[in-house]
Amino acid sequence: MGVDKRHLSVHGQPLLDRVLSVLLGVFPEVLLVLAERDLPRQDERIRMVTDLIPGCAAVGGLYTGLYYSRYPRVFVVACDMPFINPDVIEFFSQKLEAADVVLAQLVTGLQPLHGLYSKKCLPFLKEMMDAGELRLQHIADKQGLVVHRIPESEIKSLDPQLLSFLNLNSPSDVELANKINPC
Repeated sequence: MGVDKRHLSVHGQPLLDRVLSVLLGVFPEVLLVLAERDLPRQDERIRMVTDLIPGCAAVGGLYTGLYYSRYPRVFVVACDMPFINPDVIEFFSQKLEAADVVLAQLVTGLQPLHGLYSKKCLPFLKEMMDAGELRLQHIADKQGLVVHRIPESEIKSLDPQLLSFLNLNSPSDVELANKINPC
């Protein structure tokens, strides 16, 4: 997009602030993984870390987040998803007990940047980075991981328009998001 997405605004609020607001309402701590530490944060519930292995996109970010997490599992979301829904996050959390990965399987495809991951994924993510395999959705195909795919039909009861999975990749996406009333 040519600009840092974290600072783009939707309904007058920067994307990062929108996402953090929802996450802080659900979790006791948020781990913010950055390519480089460049943000001051006042909230003590937000820990910031930088990529352990730079240049590895979302795979590297997830690896870093799991590595630094104080918890055995993490919920992962991209900063460019302005309409994440706390009810959907809670629903995903209920599915985690018997799985290493919990992801939405929408008609449009698997959604790896809105999901739950266990620390068991760490060696698989490292192997992916070492092999230059940076498509995060490939984690769902790794032998040795239990992956729970939540069908779109189950999510629609909580998020009928699936706005939780809308991510902004172009100026027209930002324009569209500013026209959406998620309530």
